[in-house]
Amino acid sequence: MRSLALALLVLVAVVYAVTAHRSGGWGYLHAAAEASMVGAIADWFAVTALFRRPLGLPIPHTALIPTRKAALGHSLQDFVADNFLSGDVVRARVAAADVSGRLAEWLARPGNAGRVVEEGSVLVTAALNRVESADVADVLRTELLPRLAEEPLSEPAGVLLAQVVETGAHHGVVDLLLKEGHDWLSVNEPALGRALSSRAPWWTPQWLDDKVVERIHQELVAWVRDIRDNPLHQARIELDDLLSRLAHDLQTNPDTIERAEELKRRMLVHPAVAASTLGIWEAVRTTVISALADPRGALRSRLEAAVVELAAVLRTDRDLAGRLDAYAADAAAFVVNRYGHDLTGVITDTIENWDGREAARRIELHVGRDLQFVRINGTLVGALAGLVIHALSSLL
Repeated sequence: MRSLALALLVLVAVVYAVTAHRSGGWGYLHAAAEASMVGAIADWFAVTALFRRPLGLPIPHTALIPTRKAALGHSLQDFVADNFLSGDVVRARVAAADVSGRLAEWLARPGNAGRVVEEGSVLVTAALNRVESADVADVLRTELLPRLAEEPLSEPAGVLLAQVVETGAHHGVVDLLLKEGHDWLSVNEPALGRALSSRAPWWTPQWLDDKVVERIHQELVAWVRDIRDNPLHQARIELDDLLSRLAHDLQTNPDTIERAEELKRRMLVHPAVAASTLGIWEAVRTTVISALADPRGALRSRLEAAVVELAAVLRTDRDLAGRLDAYAADAAAFVVNRYGHDLTGVITDTIENWDGREAARRIELHVGRDLQFVRINGTLVGALAGLVIHALSSLL
């Protein structure tokens, strides 16, 4: 393109030279060529002055990009931040993008739900594998357990216990314990007999000990069975009353609060608590990794079904989809408002790290083709201007 613009300048220069000192209609062509050269040279100077010093001369306000690249980078950063990474602009675009609808449509396509679960499983597995047991143990011993030991938990525990008792949420646990206790007592009479016989006086005959143990076992099994089968059993009522009083005392009784806090502190500082917690973490991590590694396992199948169900809900529940779109728009606006300056700062940092000549070369290669049209247009417009001016001069 530079060669084309230069060739056009040479052409009008030849025309100018050939038509010199000719009269008549040649004067119009001569004037047009003269003005065309002026326009071509002026626009060549303007275009060249952006990237380098014309003819190497130290003319002021030339080589603008190499000498002012830092200011250019800041201006470009401000332009992008104000017009593209503005919180209001991003919020409006994300809100209008129907994110939930597009997500639901994509998830509903065959294979995409499995792909989401597959990629998510890889990420979760990698994250769990990167967590070292020693790091978890350090966090437990130095951060989590000491903070819990110092944090007052009696009142929150009392409030939670009161809600549990009020809603009857503990009844399932009580039923489970009673069932397991009854089953154990029913099949472990010898073990219970040995435990009770060891507490019998030495002088009682064995047959009497056996009768007493058998009777105690029968009564104990019957009592546990009655409690298990009767939701309104007095023992259940007494247990609820006990838990209600405990919940109330944990919130209001200073002595109970102090004893509970002391018990909590002794438990949390005991080494066995950290070891047990770490063991639970290791068991959970190993189980999750193993479950995610099985493509046909129950966990991944349920996750895939949940993803498909989510897609169906998003396609039918427009209220939920609207709320998710609003959340997405707010999240995008928050990220832009909070980190937009850091994101656009990449522009300034990159340009500042460029060498001045290298920056000019890159920009010229990117936009130089269009800039050469400025030279070509200057040549043509100059010719028309010269022709008009010569015509007006002749008329006057």
